[in-house]
Amino acid sequence: MANIKIWHNSRCSKSRQALEILENSSNEYEVFEYLKNNFSKDDIKEIIKMLGISDVREMLRTKETEYKELNIADENKTQDEIIELVISTPKLVERPIIIKDNQAVIARPMENLTQLLDS
Repeated sequence: MANIKIWHNSRCSKSRQALEILENSSNEYEVFEYLKNNFSKDDIKEIIKMLGISDVREMLRTKETEYKELNIADENKTQDEIIELVISTPKLVERPIIIKDNQAVIARPMENLTQLLDS
């Protein structure tokens, strides 16, 4: 069985929907409530790699007030500076993120999750 982890926010309907899909699958999985548990710079860098993206902004909720307040769109901010802001403001992380083996997807749309489970 694959090692699956969901970065979960129980207040998010998409995150709950993804969790329900995992519950109804035959896969074993682990729930990581990223708003309640700390994560590190290395965790974020690893997810960036697994998502296949080059800019941490691609895994962030750009419509959050904090995104604008922290001026994350500023091209002069380095990836490390943005990652530090994400660690201090975890609600910026897009949700849910599903990790399977060495791959990750943001389950928006939910088809991303089903494709990952089928891979």
